[in-house]
Amino acid sequence: MASYEFELAPPPEPARDRELWLMHAAGLILFEDVGKYARGEIAPGLDPVARKAAEKAIDDALYGLMMVIDGVSGRLTNDEHQVTLGFSAKLESAPYAAPSEPTVLDLFDSDGMCMGFHQWREGDFGPDAVIRANGDRL
Repeated sequence: MASYEFELAPPPEPARDRELWLMHAAGLILFEDVGKYARGEIAPGLDPVARKAAEKAIDDALYGLMMVIDGVSGRLTNDEHQVTLGFSAKLESAPYAAPSEPTVLDLFDSDGMCMGFHQWREGDFGPDAVIRANGDRL
């Protein structure tokens, strides 16, 4: 299921809980829109050993992306310049909602996407619900 198919749960009040919630929301988007998409592209008739290897490769690629987000890797430098990639999570008003001040979290400055990887892989997106599905907390 793509992330746009879920209903966003109400965010916690602005402060530390909201920052953590935004990190979990970013993790959910990556696992839903990248991880599940890639798993859906694995050939259905693949033998179990090859399927397991393909799923491990998907997890490894997601973790590698999270290392770039965290700044562990993903930098080109010389004596005068460097190129890095920036990633942020932004909570903003929906298109037809009353405008409010957006909350933007630079994921490089967060607690670390790599730290959330293992719990997100197991479907744990933190204590404050990020999405609602049929009224259930996910």
